[in-house]
Amino acid sequence: MQGSILILMRHKKIRGHKRRLKQIEHWQQRHCSTSVEQIVSKYHDHYARIRIYPWNGFTQGNSKTPEPKGKTRAAMVNGLLAIYDSWKKQLDTLGEPYYLKIWLYEPNFTQSEVVCAIGKKLHFYDATFLKGNDAEVLNTKQYGNATAKMETLTWEHYIEEDHYENDYVDAPEMYASLQDFYDTNRWFSRMLKKPHRTTTYDEPIGDSTEFYSFKKGNVWIGGK
Repeated sequence: MQGSILILMRHKKIRGHKRRLKQIEHWQQRHCSTSVEQIVSKYHDHYARIRIYPWNGFTQGNSKTPEPKGKTRAAMVNGLLAIYDSWKKQLDTLGEPYYLKIWLYEPNFTQSEVVCAIGKKLHFYDATFLKGNDAEVLNTKQYGNATAKMETLTWEHYIEEDHYENDYVDAPEMYASLQDFYDTNRWFSRMLKKPHRTTTYDEPIGDSTEFYSFKKGNVWIGGK
């Protein structure tokens, strides 16, 4: 179509799976050896997110790294479970209530993480996600040899969302050019035609009076 630009998103091919598995092992060991009880005593929360090349959030050009599968994904889940167990043993020694969960994202798997909190941040993460369908059940068998360990945890279904405030577009003078402003405005108008939910603030926050939430995926929150 004249005047339009078609951008093709290419999926990068993952090579060196043995090397990736070794990196996952090092990532797991690094977080398992973390003195998490000292960290949360000072900062009140901590997390361990999957950050293993090439799933570290950085891409080049219009390429996209596909989510891991098979043994690689199972190794990552086993890593999350090992970190969870290590941190639980440490947090149990504190003698106070704590939050400790695995956040397992689908389909955005490599965003998955272990999250913990105590003290003033004990309930900070309670409302991070929209509650999902209680009838939904996590298919643990898709995670290979991690299945048995996963089934020792209780998993609850939540919704991962992207949020935009009603003043997201902002004023034209905030843009490098009027064309940038028009392009953003058109994009945001198209977004608002998609299914979403609207939340209205009790009181305005600056120029924001409400925000719009669009489903991005699912999050399974697991713990004991």
